Amino acid sequence: MDQAWLIIGVGVLGLFVGASAALAFRVSERSQRGPAAREPEGDVLDDDVAALLAALRSLSVLVGPAGEVLRAAPAAYTDGLVRGGRLAHAPLEELVEQVRTGGSSRDEQMIIPRSQVPGSDRLAFDVRVAPLTGGRVLVLAEDRTAERRVEEVRRDFVANVSHELKTPVGAIALLAETAADAADDPDAVRRFAAGMQRETARLSALVQEIIELSRLQAPEHEVDFVEVPLEAVVAEAIDRIAVEAQARDVTVVVGGQTGLFVQGDHALLVTALRNLLDNALRYSPTGTRVSVGMREVEGIAEVAVVDQGVGLSAEDASRVFERFYRVDPARSRETGGTGLGLSIVKHVAANHGGEVRVWSTPGRGATFTLRIPSVDAPESEKDPQATTGAPHDGAEGERQ
Repeated sequence: MDQAWLIIGVGVLGLFVGASAALAFRVSERSQRGPAAREPEGDVLDDDVAALLAALRSLSVLVGPAGEVLRAAPAAYTDGLVRGGRLAHAPLEELVEQVRTGGSSRDEQMIIPRSQVPGSDRLAFDVRVAPLTGGRVLVLAEDRTAERRVEEVRRDFVANVSHELKTPVGAIALLAETAADAADDPDAVRRFAAGMQRETARLSALVQEIIELSRLQAPEHEVDFVEVPLEAVVAEAIDRIAVEAQARDVTVVVGGQTGLFVQGDHALLVTALRNLLDNALRYSPTGTRVSVGMREVEGIAEVAVVDQGVGLSAEDASRVFERFYRVDPARSRETGGTGLGLSIVKHVAANHGGEVRVWSTPGRGATFTLRIPSVDAPESEKDPQATTGAPHDGAEGERQ
């Protein structure tokens, strides 16, 4: 009997010691893991989830078991994915439900209207939907709208270039064939040869402007900024179009403020201003004049090119800087216009932190104003005797 009680006592003591050791081990383990390893409370867990979703590069939405939105990035509301506490796009809701019931992730491309207003922007997203525990679903959306638009522009550009190149190439081929058939007629050969030279010049100009525009739009394109005297830019641009102006009997006059400097690339600025002058000459009647004026307004150097041509309608003025857009296609073919000159001006201005504006009224000509931030003249260029000329003829909004 005493021996039995002894065995029972040893067993109970063993259980007590074992439980104590296990408890001590758990306490020791928790002390080694530290306070950070404690089981998170509900609010802490919610805060961690919110922080995790905010850290994601993709737009994120956490959807609950009943389709309610538990968490969403602010952009999910502004971009139209979430409205009134739920997903605002029916196909996206259907995709979430399929993932919840199927249990596997899905990837889709979706076009989602930004708002319920008819005609609102439509945004392109790469959407990934993944199931979580408790019937919750995570929606990750990557905005691809900009890339999609760039791709559309690229396709349009290639299509337009192909169309524009076909015209002079086809004309040259036809003229060459006709000239060969008229080999016995020297006058006809000279006439067709002149036509081929004209189309070749047009083709060369088009290819050169395509190259310039592509270079300006390249992401890696960088402008080598230096202090550039605006008068030197104007003088060189006018010199380049002097022969054309004389041939068209158009007088080019210059006036305005002197001693202005901008930070930029001299060659690109000359190209931009030359394109504005080329455009003015093409639409200027014989015997008229083109005015070039310079001034500074609140830290912005302005060069205005004013013509006395046919002017622009409001619709044409809003689209005139688009690539290959022509106000008068027949006149452009006649004068050799490529439809790229003003687009090049726009990109040069943007690369210099500036802009180009147009003011026009049908029948009263047009004023194109190149606006670039001005800088102080370099010490070597400062002239205490410099004076300001009379206000230029090309002030924006004024007409001849």
